[in-house]
Amino acid sequence: MTKLSLKEKYLEELEQGKQLFDNKDYFPAFYHFERAHILGQPHYFRHVRSHYWMLRVGIKKAQFREIVGQIIRIFGSVGSLFGQYPVGNTGGANVSPFKPMPIPEDLKPYLEQ
Repeated sequence: MTKLSLKEKYLEELEQGKQLFDNKDYFPAFYHFERAHILGQPHYFRHVRSHYWMLRVGIKKAQFREIVGQIIRIFGSVGSLFGQYPVGNTGGANVSPFKPMPIPEDLKPYLEQ
């Protein structure tokens, strides 16, 4: 079995989230966007893209806190350009945007590439 690259795994998580989003399965979609966020943090555009999709979930679910939190995080994603981001942070408004978090075991190999 060929191991995916970091970018490929990021895109896989993002696509799974988008498919669930299209089916109005917002809770599991958000989970995959969080996983994409963890993988995308080191890369500015991937980082912003994961927050964009989380924002879309917040809008669909009419969650004011999530909407505001994601807008703030989209602007804060600029830290990725300078290598400044909390490793493992899932990116949702339910956690501090500055809090490092444990990386899920299955995602660690992609971030060690």
